[in-house]
Amino acid sequence: MKHSFTMTPCGDIGLMIRFEQRIAPDILHSVTQLSSRIAEAQIPGILDRIPAYASILVCYDPSKISYEELESRLRLFSDEQEAGETGIQRKIEIPVLYGKPFPEDLAHVAEHAGISAEEVIRIHTANEYPVYMIGFLPGFPYLGNLDKRIHTPRRKTPRTEIPAGAVGIGGAQTGVYPIVSPGGWHILGLTPLRLYDPSADEPVLLRSGDLIRFRSIGEDEYRQIQDTGGRLCL
Repeated sequence: MKHSFTMTPCGDIGLMIRFEQRIAPDILHSVTQLSSRIAEAQIPGILDRIPAYASILVCYDPSKISYEELESRLRLFSDEQEAGETGIQRKIEIPVLYGKPFPEDLAHVAEHAGISAEEVIRIHTANEYPVYMIGFLPGFPYLGNLDKRIHTPRRKTPRTEIPAGAVGIGGAQTGVYPIVSPGGWHILGLTPLRLYDPSADEPVLLRSGDLIRFRSIGEDEYRQIQDTGGRLCL
């Protein structure tokens, strides 16, 4: 399905592309396809693209391209949008040691849903989750498609420190804390994968449009992956 978009200035060096303002897989598809086409076009002066739920922020150098010229170049994509697939949607498996380090959170999610902790884990690992956007922290993925049975309101009192790799639920979303941070989501478990590594050529592991599936692991496998540096070859 083809979705139209609008463009407006965003500060001195930004152009905001907006699609219909709703969270849905078809909108995400349009966002990621257009973002990929902009990257492939290699328009001189574009510094960065920041895709989100239903928008893309295009950052540019006004000394190399004016806002008017950039808008004109980007408008050409309106007719080409959805003309064909661009890129390959990556499918990534994230191993999770459930019940750590805050077993009370997993118990609370289970109690709120009226099911067992084992059933929470089964439900959480059964779905595939699209990455709608990266934000809040470097490499933090906001994931959609969380089963309604385990939607859980955020904690009334946020924790001052959540460990890196914590997999949590906040309302109707699930995600992974890539670095140590304060946070108010309920923590289901820990992944040994490093979602953010500033020393890597590509510091952020995930990107908008990826499809994520969680897999339950035991402590031995957790340590094995951790011992290898928590790297994932894509």
